[in-house]
Amino acid sequence: MALSVFDLFSVGIGPSSSHTVGPMRAAHRFVAGLERDGLVDRADEVIVDLYGSLGATGKGHGTDTAVLLGLAGHVPETVDPRAVQGLLDGIRTSGRLALGGRHDI
Repeated sequence: MALSVFDLFSVGIGPSSSHTVGPMRAAHRFVAGLERDGLVDRADEVIVDLYGSLGATGKGHGTDTAVLLGLAGHVPETVDPRAVQGLLDGIRTSGRLALGGRHDI
């Protein structure tokens, strides 16, 4: 089986792909697990703790943005970077996040 460099690395929303791709995928996977277990509709909040370099530099490198987008159902490969600011503005203005894109918390 051949692997491409594109199988190993992904470009994410900035300013630091290394601080956004993994956290976005992890948040998305977390919600997928809730969906698989039938728990999404029972959630009323999500608390996220970041550790290591993600916790130390996360906000400056966009980790907070990536986590919000992942929880909202987005993944690095398909999220439109031009739409990110509007998505974030909607979350911050409303104070609500559509968990998995369908259940408001």
